[in-house]
Amino acid sequence: MSRMDDFLMTQLQGANVVPLAMALVNLTGDESVLGRIKPYVKGAWDHLEKVPDELAREIRCQMCQVLSTRQQGGVMDITGQGSMSSDLLQRMMSVSVGEVVDESYVHMLAQHMGLTLATPEDQLEPTEMPPKRKQRLSAIVVGAGASGLCAAIKLQKAGLDVKILEKNDQVGGTWFENVYPGCAVDTPNHFYQYSFEPNNDWPNYFSKRDSIQDYLLKCAQKYYLLEKTYFHHEVLSASYDEEMATWGVTARNVTGESIAFRANFLVFAVGQLNRPMTPEINGLSEFDGQVVHTAQWPRELSVTGKKVALLGTGASAIQVGPAIAEKVKDLYVLQRSGSWISRRPNIDREVSNEKKWVLNNVPFYAAWYRFQLFWAFGDGLFEALKIDRQWQGGAESINPLNAAIRQKMIAYLSSELGDRRDLIEKVTPKYPPFGKRVLGDPGWYQMLRRSNVSLETEPIEAFDRHGVTLKGGKHLALDLLICATGFRATEMLWPMQVTGANGVNLHQQWSIDGPRAYLGITVPNFPNLFILFGPNTNLGHGGSAIFLAECQMRHVMSAINHVIRTSQSSVMCTQEAHDAYNQSIDSKLSELSWSHPSVSTWYKNAEGRIVTNQPWKLVEYWHLTHGIKVEDYLFS
Repeated sequence: MSRMDDFLMTQLQGANVVPLAMALVNLTGDESVLGRIKPYVKGAWDHLEKVPDELAREIRCQMCQVLSTRQQGGVMDITGQGSMSSDLLQRMMSVSVGEVVDESYVHMLAQHMGLTLATPEDQLEPTEMPPKRKQRLSAIVVGAGASGLCAAIKLQKAGLDVKILEKNDQVGGTWFENVYPGCAVDTPNHFYQYSFEPNNDWPNYFSKRDSIQDYLLKCAQKYYLLEKTYFHHEVLSASYDEEMATWGVTARNVTGESIAFRANFLVFAVGQLNRPMTPEINGLSEFDGQVVHTAQWPRELSVTGKKVALLGTGASAIQVGPAIAEKVKDLYVLQRSGSWISRRPNIDREVSNEKKWVLNNVPFYAAWYRFQLFWAFGDGLFEALKIDRQWQGGAESINPLNAAIRQKMIAYLSSELGDRRDLIEKVTPKYPPFGKRVLGDPGWYQMLRRSNVSLETEPIEAFDRHGVTLKGGKHLALDLLICATGFRATEMLWPMQVTGANGVNLHQQWSIDGPRAYLGITVPNFPNLFILFGPNTNLGHGGSAIFLAECQMRHVMSAINHVIRTSQSSVMCTQEAHDAYNQSIDSKLSELSWSHPSVSTWYKNAEGRIVTNQPWKLVEYWHLTHGIKVEDYLFS
């Protein structure tokens, strides 16, 4: 072996062999490798790969030879085959995740990989406006989180004059605001990122808050968005001017002054999880200790040596608990119901330098690796959400796959908690898996075994000056209450006042049965207004919110593109399209896990309607939002 070959083989040890094999097919056109690895791939997660060592070495050696021949003059040629049959791509996807993948995924993945399956109609973003329109078309984006930055980048690319209004003093949204101990992403970072701005150098597979915030800040800097962002500007109201076909927006700046803005298009990118929910508890105002919400964590707060109660067992709770358990004197977990928590591969692992090299230098490898993550943490789980009316699972499960996943999670929590039968009984949820989002375990079960941690399942009676009394009479002396109690998710765009055509108030329009929108993006009576992460777009089963934002912005840009091409001034979905879509999602949601009688969740409003989650697979929503149906919109 040459010195270069030695180097390449060393780096290729960092590659997962299945996506490496897929990249090999892309680069060489040799399909024989598919048949060789297919018998050993039983799932999309890297820990499920059972490819024999000898075969894995052969694949690495083949890739080494390919890369070595592409090394010319010290510069790696990283181009690959620019075209591929849809049948082959579908077969490759199926082999890569160990099960049949429907043909509906072909165009989505081909576009992501830059293959020539995509048709000209797929290029929906306007790249250049007619000169007469360019100077007067503008957009306001409310929110500078991951969705807001995505919106601003796409709008700016189209040539619109963009302003971002952000209530905080930095970009990042939830990743700027949440600084509680242990804060991290629960979707793999190599999937939780912009497809147009891939980062192959994440320090961890599930990176901490600081790394994600740094990524978003770098994206904002690269696309010159900081200069277009009005920080410390909290939007109070927005009103549509029908004669001018523009939106007037009023924001309050850091001095309390009201500032007026105006633009042709208005994009709300404030999300569903941006206004913390602090519960009303009897006597809490009398408590002498400190009360904090995880989403409003004081940066100077120290928990060392304190007697702490953690209220909640959801996503933020299971991160903050293990992060502080060693520091506090006592930690009382106040649980209303248990959460389904699974072992998450790589959750506490750093990404090796060799893996980073492969992601950056082996053509097509990153795309295939991300497709495996897409499947494992998204669409590959979707069948487990469907309620089988003939299934006799009761409150425990809803179909055979759901039951099988439940048994695996029961086995995992039992192995973690060992002989603590008392804890096993307490933490096991009374509803089927995926009734609420399944959480990755950052050490929650091990934390519960600690001598200074107590899991309390008795309801709260009342707080007093010194702590809290539970219904059974037990009193807990406390210094600090941590509320991991979520957000006002069903009160979307609250407390902003939004007035559309004919003076229609958005919250009044939504007052009948909660927020609704066509595709979760547009609303009748509100021209030129778009919502990202709006009604019924939350990914309850898994997936990436950034993927969702890109889908939605592709649709938004398709609508704006039509306005530009036809020299119109406004676009708004029809009432008929809106109503038909919402009837469809209500019907589909009734067949999914969140509608099971045993499930009580923040996904539902006071009337019991699911207003947050979408009923679609990720690929289905990708197709639904890939371009507008002109007949579903009114243009003027």
